Amino acid sequence: MSDIYWRKKYPKPKGASTLVETSYFHWFIYQIQSTAMRIALFPGTFDPITLGHIDIIDRALPLFDKLVVGIGRNANKSAMFSEEDRLKWIQETYSDNAKVEAVVYEGLTVACCDRVQAKFILRGIRYVNDFEYEKAIADMNRSIDHHIETVFLTCSPEFTSVASTLVRDVYKNGGDVRQFLPTAVIKTLYPS
Repeated sequence: MSDIYWRKKYPKPKGASTLVETSYFHWFIYQIQSTAMRIALFPGTFDPITLGHIDIIDRALPLFDKLVVGIGRNANKSAMFSEEDRLKWIQETYSDNAKVEAVVYEGLTVACCDRVQAKFILRGIRYVNDFEYEKAIADMNRSIDHHIETVFLTCSPEFTSVASTLVRDVYKNGGDVRQFLPTAVIKTLYPS
């Protein structure tokens, strides 16, 4: 494509002074970058999705144009709830928000990023120990694909102790976990 084509597609802003070629080039690159969607992948097992996950998703929404919740198949973890249930819970929870999608994936998280065209990985941090673990994974992901950036959000204080593992343990032992779960999960686990 010729330079003339690109100048027509991305004209100089109205009222702008004459730009030297270098400035125009930088402005052009900015236009291309600013029109690209900011898509993030929030990977996890979401077994089940908790209010802690919801907190991270809701607070991340203003940062991205689209947020894909990736339900990863983890060979090291045995899921308590089916992939279908977990996918349904996320879809029901965000049925009124077109910015949120959910997918099930297997394999590398960066491969899923490529599949959904995400340039960002979103991770929630509850404790300092979480950061050390998550940073190692972020470094590995970036070494596999240097276009992927990991964004960390710390959870709100009221959700620091909410972890899917603990919720599952309490639920398996007959405890009431409704206070930790979104409505879609509650409707399944506690049908009226």
